[in-house]
Amino acid sequence: MIIGVSGTLGSGKDTVSEYLIKKGWQHISLSDLIRKEAKKRGVGFDRDSLREFANLLAKEDGSDALAKIAITKKQKNNLVISSVRKPGEVDYLKKIPDFKLFFINASIKLRYKRIIKRARVGDMTMTFDEFEKQEKQEMSGKSSQVLSYCKSHADVIIDNSGSLENLYKQIDKVLNAKKKKAK
Repeated sequence: MIIGVSGTLGSGKDTVSEYLIKKGWQHISLSDLIRKEAKKRGVGFDRDSLREFANLLAKEDGSDALAKIAITKKQKNNLVISSVRKPGEVDYLKKIPDFKLFFINASIKLRYKRIIKRARVGDMTMTFDEFEKQEKQEMSGKSSQVLSYCKSHADVIIDNSGSLENLYKQIDKVLNAKKKKAK
């Protein structure tokens, strides 16, 4: 199985990916691919610069370019691809047999607290109003990320407003259902 992980800012996408890695899954992050290429070209690592750079890559190579790179790098079973954000990525990955798209979400106030706590570049100085505005842009397609598209095409929607244990149970339920179908 290949799982793509999408979701809102601060929802726990990395936490889901890390859990699958601990269970023996291979991992590739589309965001890491962007950062690696940005570093080569001298682009800044703040959220806005990376988003603009991702838009440039999509214009140059197509909106599914990062998904194609991810699949060619690791083609084995039990692969998790994190940071799926663009409709082109979703459409490309959905053509792969045994691909499932997870969309992770949590309440907006909880997610705002998480991003302030994790202290990534650009997150620490963001006000709640700025966070809310950015979310609306990312959901609606006013940026290259159209999270509403990702959510509407998700095979599984996970609410990560609870405990880690609850999150892990939701993931395990999906994985166990897949194992039962395979038998």
